[in-house]
Amino acid sequence: MSFKTMRRKTSSSAGRRSSTTRRRSENVPFDEFGFALTKRKDQKLHHRCHDYSFTQLNPVRVKELCELLSYWNGASFICKSQIERFIRMGIPPSLRGRVWKCLLAIDSLRDTSDFSYQKCLLEVRVPLVDLGVSEYGILSAIATLSETQNHLGLDLGEGSGAPLPRCSADDITVFRQIALDLQRSFPTHRSLMGDSPEAIEGQAKLFRVLIAYAKYSPQVGYSQGMSYLAAVLLMQLGEEEAFWALTALLDKPKYLTELFDFNLTRVQHQVKVFDQFLKHRKPQLSQHLESVGVSSVHFVTPWFLTLFTSLPCWDSVLAVWDLIILHGLSAVFRTALTLVELLEPRLMDLTDEGAVLPLLLRVPFDVSKYAVFIPALWNTEVQDWELKCMSSLVLDESHHEGGEPSQDQKATLSTQASGDKENVLEGEKTSENESASGAKSVLTRVMRLAQRYLSDQRGRQRTEAQGAQTQARTRQRSPAATRVFRSRTGSSLTQSQIRSRRQSQHRGVAQQPVVQGSSDDVAVPDAARRSDSSEPTLKRTSTGPLGKAAGRRSNHSLVSGKSIRLLRSSKKRRSQTPPPTSVLPPSLRASSLPPSSSNDTPRTALIKELSSRHQTSFPFRNARESKLI
Repeated sequence: MSFKTMRRKTSSSAGRRSSTTRRRSENVPFDEFGFALTKRKDQKLHHRCHDYSFTQLNPVRVKELCELLSYWNGASFICKSQIERFIRMGIPPSLRGRVWKCLLAIDSLRDTSDFSYQKCLLEVRVPLVDLGVSEYGILSAIATLSETQNHLGLDLGEGSGAPLPRCSADDITVFRQIALDLQRSFPTHRSLMGDSPEAIEGQAKLFRVLIAYAKYSPQVGYSQGMSYLAAVLLMQLGEEEAFWALTALLDKPKYLTELFDFNLTRVQHQVKVFDQFLKHRKPQLSQHLESVGVSSVHFVTPWFLTLFTSLPCWDSVLAVWDLIILHGLSAVFRTALTLVELLEPRLMDLTDEGAVLPLLLRVPFDVSKYAVFIPALWNTEVQDWELKCMSSLVLDESHHEGGEPSQDQKATLSTQASGDKENVLEGEKTSENESASGAKSVLTRVMRLAQRYLSDQRGRQRTEAQGAQTQARTRQRSPAATRVFRSRTGSSLTQSQIRSRRQSQHRGVAQQPVVQGSSDDVAVPDAARRSDSSEPTLKRTSTGPLGKAAGRRSNHSLVSGKSIRLLRSSKKRRSQTPPPTSVLPPSLRASSLPPSSSNDTPRTALIKELSSRHQTSFPFRNARESKLI
């Protein structure tokens, strides 16, 4: 059978179907988003709600948004934060196309690419003309391409010498699949409904955009769901702008690169990631769905491939797209998790697979309303590191189950690993026996060790004792020839003492009781120097109010070779005395000063007298300070 005969038969049948569709689509009113207004009894059939509740910006906010878009800079943090604020408030429908263009950087992508959209369309039209297919007659094109595909297969099988069209069998398959999906993409929207001039032009635009992308990215080609994405973009942008927006969404790693490929293996991997994510966030609901017999692949796959365009409220769909274009793939998981959380009470009450799955595939009107769904969406948080960890877990499980990860999954893992600190799990997979449960047990053991150490009351005391011994050894190794009393702030000083010492350092020399010497200068004996170096706790008992007492009782400074620096304690601190003998540590009790004798020099006697007065006349403020000392 010749191609001309096939075209005549298919054109006559297509003409009859188009006349029927024309009569149905006449005088049909449309809502503000372009969807046909149907009767309430037919709304459930088409699953479309026209009661919109999206917020509208006041003229001042609209003017601010226009100014922001006029000087837009995609690399500016201020611009991104401001556009996120407007997206949270709600983008006006008239400005949504400009917002998407700025966020997707369409102009820069088009300018830096060597691909020419118009040139590609000229090249595609040549084989379409040979096949007798036009983008302005989709119904006839479907029948023609189907018969051509069958005829081409028979000719290749029989090996006949009939002339073949100037396109491959794969191209014909792609053309036919695109033409079929055009009939399923928003059949109630004015740009795709019926055979009105607007609908015919809309279908032709959608056909051209999808074919051009299949030529632009042959490794991805065309897969199911792309027609919905391109149709939504065409509702907001021009034809060529919609093509470059689709290219940005499908090619940039931030967006949908990990969802679309030729054989849909990437979306299958992401569905498994969401399944693990659901087990992590909603374990009870996940177990309930498994017990009912509903798998995540049954409802998550259509959600991801169509980017939630099946929701009945279109204002909610556009708000979801705003968030996805702003944040990328994480917003896709965020939206799916929000839907599951809103439907969780109803799902937990259902025990039949026949009731659970339709509820997930056809979300009720009251759940998808803008006033209900969008606030819940903004309150749901999904972090990128969570998704990367779940993706690593899925790849690890597939590896341990005996199946080697596919090339797409390996590419997914390598893409997620670039420049991210959170991909620690990928570097820790050093053996086949290690699993996610093992990593979790390691983290649990580390946390238990930390809690055990913190709960040990003697841990800090041992640490402080080790620090004091280290300081003592350092002072013993010091080559200084002459030692003097020095005020040091040990680890036992309270925060108030530290603050008072810092304040006293800024008061100047006026408050220092230092007067140049006389004949009664006090020299530090060798025994006192040895006690200072070997017993740091004894030195601490001589700090604090001792400096004040010495300053009041003496009109001159204690100088021996060099000026002796005394600790200037806080005015707020009151007089203190050491605790009873049972409270003092053994080192302090053993190193108490001996009583003064007649052989002591006047300077040594003065030092011992001041030390004894300090120990007997300054009580501790509380038991905590006594323990610290």
